[in-house]
Amino acid sequence: MRKLVLVFIFSIITAIGAKAQSLEIGGFAGVSYYLGDINPDIHFAQSHPAFGGLVRLNLNNRFALRVNGYFGEVSGDDQKRKYIEGRNLKFNSKITDIAATVEFNFLEYYTGSITNYFTPYIFGGIGIIMFNPEADGQNLRNLGTEGQLVGFDGRSRYNKTTLAIPFGFGVKYSINKKLCLGFEWGMRKTFTDYIDDISTTYYLDNINPDDPAQYYSDPTANHKPNAQRGNPKTNDWVNYTGITLTYKIDLEDKSGCSSFQRRKIRRW
Repeated sequence: MRKLVLVFIFSIITAIGAKAQSLEIGGFAGVSYYLGDINPDIHFAQSHPAFGGLVRLNLNNRFALRVNGYFGEVSGDDQKRKYIEGRNLKFNSKITDIAATVEFNFLEYYTGSITNYFTPYIFGGIGIIMFNPEADGQNLRNLGTEGQLVGFDGRSRYNKTTLAIPFGFGVKYSINKKLCLGFEWGMRKTFTDYIDDISTTYYLDNINPDDPAQYYSDPTANHKPNAQRGNPKTNDWVNYTGITLTYKIDLEDKSGCSSFQRRKIRRW
């Protein structure tokens, strides 16, 4: 799946890149967090620093195609969030987000313009999320905390890569002829419930606390097999929020500009 998405993203860039007015290359810095079985509804809870890079192809003053690679971390802890008392599960995971999105500017915008230098925008697209939940340095997926290693109820180990649908909103501001400063808030709807290693039920009885696989399955040792451990009806979400700074490279020479561009775009 990962290769298919990357090929799809590359194909979009190749097909549309030749029609773009300008290219912007830059970076992202901000925070990342998750919504899931430990934290289902509080945004920015247990946020972590995040960073990354992006390439934006400006098709016209309204639409742009963007490809990004963002890197961050997400975590959750029942003892901090206290959404479900007496469970005491926790996790942290490095997150890699690779996505291709389409941006729509609510106002006409062009980096370097003195008249169209600011706009709010929305974006949406397709991507992949790569994750690997841990707790106290233990790889939770490899422990099979919901009976995946013993085939409990037909379960097997989950995939650490999931398809994602990124979407969100932001604002852009042209600092000068070449630089664009932006701020964005973006959710990633994933198609997995295991970013936090929690989804279905407990599978053990008579917990041995000296066995990591058993301990991290049920730290309180007070649940019976098939008791609810998570909510399998809802998948996990990932968020990246922060600022972007990009540098513009013109892809059209001035003599190739359309009459519309010469009328509407006044450059610095």
